[in-house]
Amino acid sequence: MTLPPDFKNVFEGWATGDAAQDAALTDLSNQINAVDAAIANDEPESPAVVFYNKAMALINAGTWIAKMKTQGYVPTGTSRYFNPKLQSFDDKSVGVSYCSDESKAFAKDRGTGKVHTTPVTDNSYVAYSARLERNEQGVWQTTQLNSKRGDKSCTP
Repeated sequence: MTLPPDFKNVFEGWATGDAAQDAALTDLSNQINAVDAAIANDEPESPAVVFYNKAMALINAGTWIAKMKTQGYVPTGTSRYFNPKLQSFDDKSVGVSYCSDESKAFAKDRGTGKVHTTPVTDNSYVAYSARLERNEQGVWQTTQLNSKRGDKSCTP
């Protein structure tokens, strides 16, 4: 997965010291990078997206990638992901809630390179809730992903 040189995802506090939880967080960060790389590289059928997503999360990722392609946008700037909280359901499934700060991340027009900046508001912050399930190969795949923009649990 290759992100453009002018875009990066930063994951703060995504190491717990617990090997199982850290593996889930690593695969979730790979899921986030896979979707962003698919958008940036115009790869709607990216193998990495399929590898890290399944079920509704895969459908929703495909919809998001297609929407960005139709709009002609690629990501630029920095997205910061923070405050991950894990809940184990059993040895093969976990829930993860986390926040993102998109105040320094923007959409860039693929054709012209024009960056579409937006003012920083509560909507620059997003609360996420994900369900991950470990497959037979030990990969934690995102099966559900919900978001709420401007959620007070993530705004400063």
